[in-house]
Amino acid sequence: MGKALRIIGKIIKVLTIITSVLFVIYFWNLDQKLMAWLYTIVNKIFDRKRADIRF
Repeated sequence: MGKALRIIGKIIKVLTIITSVLFVIYFWNLDQKLMAWLYTIVNKIFDRKRADIRF
């Protein structure tokens, strides 16, 4: 019984940590900020490439 409670306690602790991290990411909109940063880097990379457009 004691071993099962320890396992359940660890599972609850891990789920609480995961939920807290996801809430912080959501609250400060960190996912969109990361994507905006990546978007600017990708644009810099592709703006250097020569365009090969033929119609």
